[in-house]
Formats: sequence, C-alpha cells, structure tokens
Amino acid sequence: MTHTRPEPVQVVKQRRDAALKALVDGIPYVTFLGIAFERHGDELTTVLNYKDDLIGNPTLPALHGGVTAAFLETTALIELGWQHLWSEIESGRLDAETLGPATLPRMPKTIDITVDYLRTGLPRDAYARAHVNRSGRRYASVRIEAWQDNRQRPFAQATGHFLMPTPSEE
Repeated sequence: MTHTRPEPVQVVKQRRDAALKALVDGIPYVTFLGIAFERHGDELTTVLNYKDDLIGNPTLPALHGGVTAAFLETTALIELGWQHLWSEIESGRLDAETLGPATLPRMPKTIDITVDYLRTGLPRDAYARAHVNRSGRRYASVRIEAWQDNRQRPFAQATGHFLMPTPSEE
C-alpha cells in the first residue's frame, strides 16, 4: 500500500490565499471601504480598517450605518463564495494558475438583509464573522456578527438571505 505524499503546507496556503484574493478582487467596494480578510484554515474574519471617511456622525463620532451594513453584507458574500470554493481549493483542482474570472463562481445575489445596530460603532477597527445557517443549490441564509474590542459585545448583527448562482450561471 503506497501513500501519496501530502503537499507542502506553503503550497496549500498559497492556493487558499490566491482563492481568497480572487474572491475579494471581484468586489471593488471592498477596496474602497478598506476591508481586509484574515484566514485561519477555513475560517474567515473580516476586518474593517478604521479611517476617518467611515464616520457618519462626527459629533459622537460613530461609524456610518451604511458602512456597517455594507461591511456585514460583504462578510456574508465572501463567506458564501469561500465555502463554495473550499472543496476545489483543498483538492488542488483550483490553484493560483487556474484562478480567474472564468473559474470563480458568480457571487450570490442578495435577496434581503436585516441589520440590527446594537450599539455605536466606535472610531476604530471592526471585525466580523459570518455563519452560514443553510446553503442549498438556490438559496442561502447567513447570520453575521460584528464587534470591535470584545467579541462578546457585538455592535451590529445581521441576517441575510441570498440567491445562489445556478450552475449555468457560473
């Protein structure tokens, strides 16, 4: 019985990073807002890097509600795309050379998103994680939570429903 030698960890990390970069580059608004992603295995944490342009109410100061909503929705969309690609990334069928607009899945379309603003978003970096409650062939339901200094004290949360692209659309 022969065992195939596992790929070097740096090759796997490069493939994962390239796939995440390709997903993120598909949404130009991510760059405009200054959103970044931290990847630990298959888990993504979205980071909204603070800048003065994100303040909606300078008197408080507080993050703009639209920025917060866009941050939560972007977190959900990238998480759905990431989960869709995960098996192909891990199998090696998708690598840095084959990644591109033709090989990436189309992004899901937002059906609706409900944002709960729990407290003021302070003028500092914010973090978010999405949890996919259900993802089928046509529909996905995602819960997103955003926090700043303490993950146990979220400043916003959202629930979103998304129309998944059909195989003919990919």
